[in-house]
Amino acid sequence: MRLVTESGMFFTIPTLFTWTRIVAIPLIVGVFYIWPERSISNLAATVMFVVFALTDWLDGYLARKLNQTSSFGAFLDPVADKFLVCASLLVLVHLQRADVFVALIIIGREIAISALREWMAQIGASKSVAVHMLGKVKTTVQMVAIPFLLYDGRLLGVIDTGVWGTWLIWLAAVLTVWSMVYYLQKALPEIRARAK
Repeated sequence: MRLVTESGMFFTIPTLFTWTRIVAIPLIVGVFYIWPERSISNLAATVMFVVFALTDWLDGYLARKLNQTSSFGAFLDPVADKFLVCASLLVLVHLQRADVFVALIIIGREIAISALREWMAQIGASKSVAVHMLGKVKTTVQMVAIPFLLYDGRLLGVIDTGVWGTWLIWLAAVLTVWSMVYYLQKALPEIRARAK
């Protein structure tokens, strides 16, 4: 698969979609200050989160379809995801819709595993901590939980998104710890070897 040139990798169509997730952060935070009417700000933030989160799938699809993969895009994509999730969690903690302990678990795990992956890449063992299905399930659960908590109302007049979102974000926290333990176990042989 052809990689785009270094000079053009910042402005490919897939990368521009990735950048939108970073641009989304002040918009999702700001909507709660722009509209004092909570039902409107809840809906606006939820819609924005869902739309921008979908760009995660879209940029990957376009990169493959348009043959515009790049090392910069591969770096920026997970960074944009983590920024969007962490910023949304901080908003939810501020709104008292998510427990600060949950936010610390999820954000702390992202920092720890990102640092671990960077170190493993430096020593040429990045395959040991490649993305696993457990990590994907964790991401899916939290990407459903966050918009539920942002909406914080009755969806279709039936689903209490506040209750479901709370259960799901705690489940995401459990999966977060589980996946972190999994990645640490995979990296443990290298860690022990380097410690000698």
